[in-house]
Amino acid sequence: MLLEVLLLLGTLLIYFLFSKRKEETLPFKDGWWGKGQKPETKEDSSIRPFKVETTEEELSDLFRRLDQARFTEPLENSCFHYGTNSVHLRKVVSYWKNQFNWKKQVEVLNRYPQFKTKIQGIDIHFVHVKPPRLPEGQSAKPLLMVHGWPGSFYEFYKIIPLLTDPASHGLSDEHVFEVICPSIPGYGFSEAPHKKDFNSVSAASVFYELMLRLGFNEFYTQGGDWGWLICTNLAQIAPNHVKGLHLNMVSVSKLGLTHLLSVLLGRYFPGLFGFQDEDVRRMFPFLKKGLYRILSESGYAHIQATKPDTVGCGLNDSPVGLAAYILEKFSSWTDIEFQNLEDGGLERKFSLDDLLTNIMIYWVSGCIVSSMRFYKENLQKGIGTQKHEKLTVQVPTGIASFPNEILHTPQAWAKKKYTNIISFHFMPRGGHFAAFEEPELLAKDILQFVGKVEKEQLWKKKGE
Repeated sequence: MLLEVLLLLGTLLIYFLFSKRKEETLPFKDGWWGKGQKPETKEDSSIRPFKVETTEEELSDLFRRLDQARFTEPLENSCFHYGTNSVHLRKVVSYWKNQFNWKKQVEVLNRYPQFKTKIQGIDIHFVHVKPPRLPEGQSAKPLLMVHGWPGSFYEFYKIIPLLTDPASHGLSDEHVFEVICPSIPGYGFSEAPHKKDFNSVSAASVFYELMLRLGFNEFYTQGGDWGWLICTNLAQIAPNHVKGLHLNMVSVSKLGLTHLLSVLLGRYFPGLFGFQDEDVRRMFPFLKKGLYRILSESGYAHIQATKPDTVGCGLNDSPVGLAAYILEKFSSWTDIEFQNLEDGGLERKFSLDDLLTNIMIYWVSGCIVSSMRFYKENLQKGIGTQKHEKLTVQVPTGIASFPNEILHTPQAWAKKKYTNIISFHFMPRGGHFAAFEEPELLAKDILQFVGKVEKEQLWKKKGE
């Protein structure tokens, strides 16, 4: 009997030691998101050139709706505390009607090569920019960059030249990138899924297939907002293909006793919980900078995670309503203090042309409802319940932590999920829309991160 017990304990010990060393991956999600039943014929895998185009009828309809907009007077001295202030919104709409040149912005959008290809039953839109030149002996490193909500592929237009042609912009050309910026299905010019349950793992699987179709067996990924989760999932699905994961936003859903204690005591004993001085400055007092901020800034997420179509119908019918809904996020998520300003600080980091171009991408594609559904597909089963939330990420990871992000995640928390963080930097300025706000800061952080991975060939050591 004793021998049997010892053998059993020995077997369990060996299983525990060796099973824990094996890196568990997230299953690839091979779905069908097109209309109707999946055809028996092989899917067309061709890659087709695409250009943004708008008809005169579409523009006439837009201007008619702008002319007929009905505004509500704001409360006195309310600034942006109640959302987008309609006094400033009137000014934006006036600029939209009288000065904004959409046709010129279409030329800007079409400046970079764009394509579509059908994956898992739906058309995937993406921007694909190759370097204009390469230093002798170098090859371009493929980089997948993924946007979030309420952004679009246009967020990356200012950072693309810094990555594909760094030397011409005063940056080191030790590493030069070939950049791929897809639109999440249901966003921009990517076709919306026609079936339920298209979540971040679905998007990651589609983008993995896209990168393989483009001939990239190994590549880097970068993202914030939903791009953070999609790129994280991609690193979990294909850790041997993702050389490095760079994020400008990180969130952790699996919280334990240590996290709770660090929230209660971290302000007084930061070293005990691995907090740095900057962590303390950004996190505390936690009721104000953590709990209250999340409560005051997450109402939209609850709506979109429960009944997205209801409010979405109104936004899809009114360009002014759509602008108000999106602009509010570009105010408070850029800097929470901007809500104290009558104009929401919108033009302190962005031009009206850039803001309206992003809004127009939502309007002309009619994608606001499908983009909002992505929240329901990802959150309807509850936080912390999905397999990807329980798995770690072992791919080399770099994190650029911007000071005005809505909620700060310290490295001490992030490393529980991302076990191979090789670069974590507190950025000097900037908020949620990093590539849009601070393209040079983000580009420099990506370049130094990739430099570390390449120098030490870290992607080859993931399985060791």
